[in-house]
This record gives sequence, C-alpha cells and structure tokens, in this order.
Amino acid sequence: MKITINSDRIKQKSLELGFHKVGIASADADADVDREKPRLQAWLDKGYQADMAWMANPKRLDIRSVMPEVQSLICVAINYYTPHQRPENPPLEGGDDAVREYAKISRYGWGRDYHKILHKKLKLLANWVRSQGEGIEARYYADTGPIQDKVWAQRAGIGWMAKNGNVISREYGSWVFLGEILTNIELEPDAPHTEHCGTCTRCIEACPTGAITEPFVVDADRCIAYHTIENRAEKLPDQIASNLQGWVAGCDICQDVCPWNQRFAKPTDVAEFEPYPENIAPTLAELATISDEEWNRRFTASALRRIKPEMLRRNAKANQNS
Repeated sequence: MKITINSDRIKQKSLELGFHKVGIASADADADVDREKPRLQAWLDKGYQADMAWMANPKRLDIRSVMPEVQSLICVAINYYTPHQRPENPPLEGGDDAVREYAKISRYGWGRDYHKILHKKLKLLANWVRSQGEGIEARYYADTGPIQDKVWAQRAGIGWMAKNGNVISREYGSWVFLGEILTNIELEPDAPHTEHCGTCTRCIEACPTGAITEPFVVDADRCIAYHTIENRAEKLPDQIASNLQGWVAGCDICQDVCPWNQRFAKPTDVAEFEPYPENIAPTLAELATISDEEWNRRFTASALRRIKPEMLRRNAKANQNS
C-alpha cells in the first residue's frame, strides 16, 4: 500500500516541537549513498574505528536492513551551542607563581544528555507521524542505531560533511545534534547539501595529534575525543597523553577553529543544554581525585556518564603528568 503525506506538514510539526532544522531524504537515495560505502569500508579496513566495534555493523551499509519497508528519512538537527567560554589559567590568589590548571569538557557534554532531549522530541514527532494515517510506521534514532547519521543529514539538506568529520550547517555551524525518523511514507525529498569547506584546512592543522589524516578522514585512535570518552584502558597512549592540552572529556579543537563556527554559532534556545555550573571550569586537581559518589552527583542525566569515574580520574592525571 502506497502511503503519502505532505512533507511541509511534517517539517512544520518538527519545528513546532523544537527542532531547529529538518530535511527529508528518500530511502532510494541509498543508491547515491553507495559511494559512501567503500569509504566506510576503507576506514574500517585501516582500523580507524579503534575499539568501536559497533561501527563495523553491516546494517550501516544498507538502510533497509534497519527498516525493510522504509521509504523516507526525516532528518532533524538541534542547535546546542551556548556562549559560555572556558577560563584561561590565571595565577593562584596570593601571588603564587603556580597556576590553577583548568580541565576542559567538550560543549556537547556541558548540559543535559542530548540523547534524552532528542529522544523525547523524536518520540513525539514519530507518534504524530503515525497518527496521520492507518498503516504509517515510524522508527526514530539519535546516535543510537546502525545508521550513517551524517551521511543522511547531508542527503536531506541539513548540512555538509566537513573535513573534520562533523556536519556543518549554514545557520549553526557544527554545533548541532542529529536525529532521524525512518518511515514507510513516500515524502518529497530535499536537495542534498553542497560542500562549503573549500580550501580551508584549519581543523586539520589545529589537531595536536594529527587525527584528521586527510580531508574528511578521522583516525579515532589518534583522536583526543575518542580516547577520553571511549578508551577503557588504565593508561592513555603516550602520544595522546602528551597532547591533551587540558581535555578530559571530549575535544572541541577542530570545531573551535572552524570559520563557520566562529562566524555563525548562535546560542541555543534549549534550556537543558545550558551548562551544569561545575562543567565550565573544573580543575584537573579536583577531577584527578573525584570520588565515585561525587562523579555520580555531578554528572546526573549527563552524556558524560559514559566517561566512568576511573576514566575521568585517568584523563585528569594524564594532563597533570604531561
């Protein structure tokens, strides 16, 4: 049974629910996405996924293996940027020559867990889509399924794949979280977004560990964000530990230097993304000795709960010893 619904109605509902960008891609564009498949496979063959074994899930290569009846993808983005700035390392009070070494936490983890926020909005949108007619199916994801979120976001016109592997939108830079709804409805697709990085290589040049091995290719095993968030080892590799530059939870270096972010970042209107007070300027000293109980209190409902307390202590100590 062929099911159709007006694409504009879906877009309007998405914006009403608080998403900042919405675009639609046809599942038939999977044929166009085929060109991404050898890139993903080559990336995997080089071991650039490090210990993220889930990246090799074969379902990533075929959207219909995730939902056989899918006809369209409703892709959404939500801006999470807040204008707070991390403090410089000023001298300690009393004129001491020592400095208070601040730890750096990536903006994505400053406030409430983005999964919780996106899932709540996506569930509302998916339920609304299903309510538009008998037989309509809708399944939603936000960094939680074997889907190439960034590839489909580009296909749906949300933004383009940048040289640092992020999606950049014209309106918000790369400070966006992505999600999608897979549905069996035939919707009018948007035009894919064109790429606008041009000859700029600031992100590549700024990465202290050389994680961006070439434009659009990131080696996770060289990436500070990967090692501070995903690496479960007791000790970080020396090449990473000696180049942390204060980062203990993720890394925003390649985003901070991006001209699109510097010129077009806009404060979000989502209050839950406002930073928890202790996430802007924690010190390495306090995180190096943080107790499990304090970690649990400080990172309630936070995406940073993925970084277990022993990992956070490890990351802080690695900075102190570098």
